[in-house]
Amino acid sequence: MTNDPFELARQAAAHIAAETGVEQHDLALVLGSGWGEAAELIGETTATLPADTIPGFTAPAVAGHVGTIRSIRTPDGKNALVLGARTHYYEGRGVRAVVHGVRTAAAAGARTMVLTNGCGGLNPAWAPGTPVLISDHINLTAASPLEGATFVDLTDLYSSRLRGIAREVDPSLDEGVYAQFTGPHYETPAEVRYAKTIGADLVGMSTALEAIAARHAGMEVFGISLVTNLAAGISPVPLSHQEVIEAGQAAGPRISKLLAEIIGRI
Repeated sequence: MTNDPFELARQAAAHIAAETGVEQHDLALVLGSGWGEAAELIGETTATLPADTIPGFTAPAVAGHVGTIRSIRTPDGKNALVLGARTHYYEGRGVRAVVHGVRTAAAAGARTMVLTNGCGGLNPAWAPGTPVLISDHINLTAASPLEGATFVDLTDLYSSRLRGIAREVDPSLDEGVYAQFTGPHYETPAEVRYAKTIGADLVGMSTALEAIAARHAGMEVFGISLVTNLAAGISPVPLSHQEVIEAGQAAGPRISKLLAEIIGRI
């Protein structure tokens, strides 16, 4: 396997093009906890590939994530690449593996990157099941997908234009700042207070590193979180991954329809 992450992404994109018969994809989506049903509503699935057959990808290690890459034709004739095999930083496979899907999407021609996740909410008004637009992020992983003297401007990283389109679909959508912790443990109440103090509204274990890689690749980024639970110290009950899965399942049909409508306007 090549040691160049961009060459590996090109190999993966070439494999996807050959297997799907789609020469170029227009946009790509990473569907996190709770968002998986959106793939069925975006358009017609024209090809489904097992992730672990594609260069650089592995089967997902987390319950609630599917292990496939799908090519979907939207009603307006666009080709969407749905990355169902997200690698999380806490899996210990390195940042290159975390952002390989994003770089593959860019190599496949995608100009728009849609990043979704399930997360903890710091605003008590956001009940589990609330979708929140990501307006900015705080990267608390102490890592970056960029290597060497690679300087990338992250102003308006999460496209204000795309957030505006989302609010045309649903004017009630709130927005907030997402803080990526490393995980896999949930944050302590003190860490949640710290995150709130430095400006976070949402806490989770994905998305920020992917967004940086997407901006570096020249893609426009749209981020949206599903609040699956109130964060530690805000929630009156202990946190569990089962709670996250159940909240995602309960909200799934509603938020998937919302996302599909937004995709239809991008």
